Amino acid sequence: MSKNSVRIALAQTNTTVGAFDANCQKILEHIEKAEDQGADIVIFPELTVPSYFPEDLLLKKKFNEDNRRHLKQLAAANQRIVSIVGFVDHDQDIDNIYNAAAILQSGEIAAVYHKICLPNYSVFDEKRYFVPGDRPLVFDFNDTRFGLNICEDIWVPDGVTECQGLSAGAEVILSLSASPYYMDKRRHRIEIGVTRARFTRSAVVYLNLVGGQDELIFDGNSFAVDHRGEILAECHQFQEDFRVVDIDVAAIRRFRESDENYQSDREAYRSLYQAEFIRLEPKTAGSTPKPAALPSPKALGLHDEIYQALVLGTRDYVRKNGFSKVVIGLSGGIDSALTAAIATDALGPKNVVGVLMPSEITSKTSIVDALALATNLGIHTETVPIKPSFDTYVEALADIFKNVPPDTTEENLQARIRGNILMALSNKFGWLVLATGNKSETSVGYSTLYGDMAGGFAVIKDVPKTLVYKLCESRNKRAGTDLIPRSSIEKAPSAELSPNQTDQDSLPPYELLDAILEEFVENDKTVKEIIAAGFPREEVIRVARLVDINEYKRRQAAPGIKITNKAFGKDRRMPITNSYHT
Repeated sequence: MSKNSVRIALAQTNTTVGAFDANCQKILEHIEKAEDQGADIVIFPELTVPSYFPEDLLLKKKFNEDNRRHLKQLAAANQRIVSIVGFVDHDQDIDNIYNAAAILQSGEIAAVYHKICLPNYSVFDEKRYFVPGDRPLVFDFNDTRFGLNICEDIWVPDGVTECQGLSAGAEVILSLSASPYYMDKRRHRIEIGVTRARFTRSAVVYLNLVGGQDELIFDGNSFAVDHRGEILAECHQFQEDFRVVDIDVAAIRRFRESDENYQSDREAYRSLYQAEFIRLEPKTAGSTPKPAALPSPKALGLHDEIYQALVLGTRDYVRKNGFSKVVIGLSGGIDSALTAAIATDALGPKNVVGVLMPSEITSKTSIVDALALATNLGIHTETVPIKPSFDTYVEALADIFKNVPPDTTEENLQARIRGNILMALSNKFGWLVLATGNKSETSVGYSTLYGDMAGGFAVIKDVPKTLVYKLCESRNKRAGTDLIPRSSIEKAPSAELSPNQTDQDSLPPYELLDAILEEFVENDKTVKEIIAAGFPREEVIRVARLVDINEYKRRQAAPGIKITNKAFGKDRRMPITNSYHT
């Protein structure tokens, strides 16, 4: 490109923690693609080489050495373009490790930047592992000045980005990120990029990871905005993508020259950090034509966005952990129906098995609905009645239970028999069991430990019951038919563990329950504050107590996909032994 513009390639990749060879092969393929399209620079996500987040693998010396060895191999293979990749840097002398980005050029590691702002909230725990950097990095390349930062660096206001774009004069900010998804994150993320671009009068290129890693979903949605905050390019959510964007550096310079406040803003940030300046070798301008413009992806509606996050999280958890098929208990209810639909969209119908496990209490409608769902999805089913096993349990326990009336113990036995059947099929055939419990049930313990909680992965663990209904309606709307049977959506939800049972025999209506849970769990409101907001006193006290006393169950639950601001697990961490209640 000419000195008046720069061409940046955005390589939005899906990598796997610890898969160094596969990750680096993917990096090399995208470097080649960027070279073919005449890019000056290609950027990759945060910690691209080891992938985000390695957790306590970072405490293993060999892991960090392998990470560095693969980075050197990438550098040696990188001859014709500037490539910026995330990796773990290791200071051998003082045994510090850093969340870092390497600038590769002409077969060498030309420069390394250490992330300054380390997040230590919500799902993040970076201060457990990394030492923060202390100098923002600015580099000159082909008559353009760039600032390089990593994820949290751009989210924190009045910090690294302002130092680079204002006091150090960077015209383009390159931000490598592993920003996990929660509902409506796309809007928030783009707002941050636009705000930083406008304030620093710089173009911002934000490159985000895509893919599932345990409970976390990285939704991609990388983007570039110009100095006015106008979107120049945007990548798809929930899938790998590659985009090339040309940035008009001359326009940035003209804008700054005409802005009477630009110089005073620069002075205001002069003392914030002492930036490190690097000058890269210039690249001879080529004659590669401008790549064909790709249409910007259409923004997904909220429910479609959530659904796609669940599909990606399921697909990656299953495949990255070496499974090919999953098995789901089909009850005819809405939770197992949504789980089965997501799994089918993620893995294909041939890789999903539904198991009906009726009892004497199971209604004919439930069996009909479960079979109709399986037919609509095209998945194979097996039927294993649980009465013979249940009768055996009852007989074995008859003497011990003598003179004690039946209660929830017998209900839970049914759920645990079903859990055992699913786990037996998993053991025999290597299928991963998908648990079907939703967030509302998980919150208040309306589930059976070692029963319906059994499984290797809980797809809708962070999806409140009221949202389950909306996702089912959304999926049916996209299908143009009742893919999920209408009866499963409209009938009163029931565990069918006792005659004529419904969930509302034990719980408040889900609309009320979910509203209370949002205040208590996600917004951390006290019982008094929730009651003061107009919620029924007795129900608030009951729900809060149920949430508190069921922490022990949640600790033993399968991991599940985070889609809300505060998911159980890494997001919300409460002690089991706890005498403090709000």
